[in-house]
Amino acid sequence: MPTGPARWGLAGRLLAGIGLVMVAGAITAWAVATQVGPAVFHEHMVRAGLDDHDEAVLHAEEAFRSAGTMALGFALAAAGLASLAVSLVLTRRIGHSLASLSAAAARLGTGRYDSRVPSPTMGREFDDLAEAFNQMAARLQDGERLRARLLGDVAHEVRTPVATITAYLEAVEDGVQDLDAATVTLLRDQATRLTRLSDDLAAVTRAESGDLALDRRPVAPGDLVTAALAAARERAADRGVRLAADVADGLPDVDVDRLRLAQVLDNLVANALRHTPPEGTVTLRASLATDGHVALSVHDTGEGIAPEHLPHLFERFYRADTARDRARGGSGIGLAICQALVHAHDGTLGVTSPGPGGGSTFTVTLPRA
Repeated sequence: MPTGPARWGLAGRLLAGIGLVMVAGAITAWAVATQVGPAVFHEHMVRAGLDDHDEAVLHAEEAFRSAGTMALGFALAAAGLASLAVSLVLTRRIGHSLASLSAAAARLGTGRYDSRVPSPTMGREFDDLAEAFNQMAARLQDGERLRARLLGDVAHEVRTPVATITAYLEAVEDGVQDLDAATVTLLRDQATRLTRLSDDLAAVTRAESGDLALDRRPVAPGDLVTAALAAARERAADRGVRLAADVADGLPDVDVDRLRLAQVLDNLVANALRHTPPEGTVTLRASLATDGHVALSVHDTGEGIAPEHLPHLFERFYRADTARDRARGGSGIGLAICQALVHAHDGTLGVTSPGPGGGSTFTVTLPRA
């Protein structure tokens, strides 16, 4: 265990530092007052034409020394008292602020993610430190909340197909249900749902952890749009939704993994088709963004998204309409996979919507090759 100065608190260290400064200042002032000052004074008296051994000169020099010593003593005493008072005030305020921060950090370490520290109002540095701590605590709190919801959603996603498979197997064992083609198809569908959930979780985990190998090559944005339209044409026809393309001229190539970007666009188009009623339109656009990057967007004339849902759409298992989306068979992490894949390409994925009934637009922004 550290001993001696290593165990001193902030107040002790600050007082010791001020004491050292005061001692150094006192020694310097004493040397000047007793050695340098009288010699300079004596030289000026001689230059004034007075005799070295004149009684008046000696008396004046003695008076100079006495006055200098007294002035120095009073000045050092006043400076010492002022320094002591200032250091005590500062150490108390700094110590109180650091103690609050330390206590909040200790609470945070025990899982109290709602811990916050007030602004100490002791300067920009301390305020920035408090703000950074509060932001960190808020992010940890959001992460814990998301983790809890993630576990609940995974349990729900797994529970439903497992319960269905178990119920049908028990019914077959009891002779209540025949193991016919319809039953086998249902059991296979539920197993496929579990497999898809496992694959989706593995995919988003690999993408977010940077474990994804990308075969990046220059690709024309128009080619990506054309491929996405071709892949979605049959599904759009089944739903009675019109597909359209709008590709700007002269767009630069983007440096991407073509298969991974096709996965992103296919997911976004499938999501748009899922939420667009018959006779609606889904439009894929490729254009130049304001920062010189290339923007690929999927716009639909469907249900739209309420403002409170927009910040959470790319979180795992988040659904704006839980019951309806579960019925449609989505795992709830398709957009999380899209965002992770886009980030792996050094791009961004955003969404805008005027609200329910106004459609929505998902935009992938990629740096040019």
